[in-house]
Amino acid sequence: MSKQNRSDSKTEAQGPRPGRPARGTRTGRPLLVAFDLLGRRWALRVLWELRAERLGFRALRERCDGMSSSVLRDRLAELVEARILDTDADGRYGLTADGRGLLAAIEPLSRWAEAWGRGRGG
Repeated sequence: MSKQNRSDSKTEAQGPRPGRPARGTRTGRPLLVAFDLLGRRWALRVLWELRAERLGFRALRERCDGMSSSVLRDRLAELVEARILDTDADGRYGLTADGRGLLAAIEPLSRWAEAWGRGRGG
């Protein structure tokens, strides 16, 4: 394994976080790190399912049909470490203030995608 691949694996294992190099770049620029985090398989789906209520692991896995337990566990750990999600005393996952801010920031993109999907791109 090359030194670069070991470095990428270590960064990926720690999870994306501002100040740490993101995949595909040697910088820790927050926007690039956010794109890295959100570009990971199932990350946006997890956020979407938690937009309205806190959910435990099993309930969240049921809503994310097709996601393996190991991938869900990885995404949740990364999103908690990035302070996008937290857990309550009952072990349910929910959005933090940063997570709610992220969904608010994504909302214009969501509206554009809906219009685009109807053939009336923004």
